[in-house]
Amino acid sequence: MEYTFTTDNFETEVLGSDVPVLVDFWATWCMPCRMLAPVIEEIASENEGKIKVGKVNVDENPDLARKYRVMSIPTVLVFKNGELTATSVGVDSKENILKLLEK
Repeated sequence: MEYTFTTDNFETEVLGSDVPVLVDFWATWCMPCRMLAPVIEEIASENEGKIKVGKVNVDENPDLARKYRVMSIPTVLVFKNGELTATSVGVDSKENILKLLEK
């Protein structure tokens, strides 16, 4: 299952999560984001219950993008215990994204 994270629910859903959270910053007009989307969906479905996976639309939530210094998209951030632990910018492989969760 993929979540939609917003400025309103980010603190509760991401920073307050008791499982690691993978956050995909994206936009509807971003072609590389569309290329990464199936990879993110696959990670979400294969790891349901072990991690939380969701997306932040940067056009609808510019404050979150600014706060986490997202300068280009797609950007994937990993949070554990409310702390940012890993970042990946650009289209990446499923294997590399899963490695981010191990950090």
